[in-house]
Amino acid sequence: MMAPTRSSRAAFVLLGGVQVTLIFTLAAVAVPLPGIGVEFGVRREELILLSAAYGLTFAGLLLFGGRLADRYGGQRALTAGLLVFGLASVAAPLAPGYGALLAARLTQGVGAALIAPAAMAVLRTVFPSPAAYGGAMATWGGLSVLGATAGNLLSGVISALLSWRWAFAVPLTVTVAALALAPRVLPAATGPHSGTGGPQHPDRRPRLDLPGALLATAGLASASYGLVLTDAWPWTSGRVLAPLVTGVVLLAMFVGVERRAPDPLLPPRFLLDRRRALGLAATALTAAGTATVFVLFSLHLQDERGWSALRTSTAFVPFAVALLASGRMAGRLIGRYGAPVVTGAGLAVGAVGLVLLSLLGVNDTVPYAYGLLPGFVLLAAGVAASFAGAAVLATDRVPAERTGLAGGVHNTAMETGPTVVFALLLGVGGDTASLAVTAALFGTAALALRLA
Repeated sequence: MMAPTRSSRAAFVLLGGVQVTLIFTLAAVAVPLPGIGVEFGVRREELILLSAAYGLTFAGLLLFGGRLADRYGGQRALTAGLLVFGLASVAAPLAPGYGALLAARLTQGVGAALIAPAAMAVLRTVFPSPAAYGGAMATWGGLSVLGATAGNLLSGVISALLSWRWAFAVPLTVTVAALALAPRVLPAATGPHSGTGGPQHPDRRPRLDLPGALLATAGLASASYGLVLTDAWPWTSGRVLAPLVTGVVLLAMFVGVERRAPDPLLPPRFLLDRRRALGLAATALTAAGTATVFVLFSLHLQDERGWSALRTSTAFVPFAVALLASGRMAGRLIGRYGAPVVTGAGLAVGAVGLVLLSLLGVNDTVPYAYGLLPGFVLLAAGVAASFAGAAVLATDRVPAERTGLAGGVHNTAMETGPTVVFALLLGVGGDTASLAVTAALFGTAALALRLA
């Protein structure tokens, strides 16, 4: 495999920085959410919606965003997404009230849904050979969990030292920099296929499948919202059942429409590839496990141990360090042992970390150095390897003209996984049981990859 050139490294840094920022923004209001509620005088259910708003539009529109990237080219979709995301990032910190902030978060998600698959389509241009692209994806896989970690760390620090509004300076700064540097750093938007960054020939452009897009977006958003509400209401509540059932019905209709569509938004055969299906499942589960740990321990440290938001954020610093160190090794390990082996090994190591956290981490009489630190380090090492390997599996052997679709599906798994799994874990019981069940899921997935 040829070594990356200076220009390809610069392009990867730019695109990777944007990807990290998208996930950072997802977590930007997580720690300061109680303070926002006090400032705007809103109820718990309204805070839940505010927390979920960005993810609802982000996850719901990703498939359509991927199709737009394939039809009009990664460069165009990326620029359009950055503009939408940037404008919303200006509006969010200036929001005079809850409604304006909610609208800004929803709009940020729309921009992110265009950016994420488009960035992966442009990445295919930067690394055109399958070997080079696979190596790039191995590194790309760990960027999302890095963004989530950075969001939890910095949002607490910024809100404690300044204000939650300053957390939006990060996505705004990155967006402005990306718009300014993209014409210089990224390849020119030319070529016959969207997978190479330029729009396809009109005769070969995929149709937009608007009925499928509307059903997928509404179904995913509605079902996800219903799952999010299980944090405040029981599963039998009408508040939960109404959006949940509506979402399931709409997604069932989406499946029916896609079977008959001449150019479906999500071709059914696309998910039948065994390696791709395993990669997407591992992506969803790894994202869910990471999100579960962040949420549970952010609450545990503040509610049970009485830690401040700033101290809680700094507790995750070792997680970030271990994540970065392991992520640098993951690409080399994949090149030597293969993506399935590395993904399975990462899930197994992550399962051990989750077991330690379930046994010691939630016990507030055990010091941080013995109760939380070992579990955090092992989990970080495991998820770095799992995300890297799963990203390679999910995008392996994808035709250039479907790179945007692959990016949309991969990011959809990453966004919906935490919502689905965390909602299910809420019915399990306490923190110990939730972590133990997550560890069991990690172990089961590792075994499935081993037997595949």
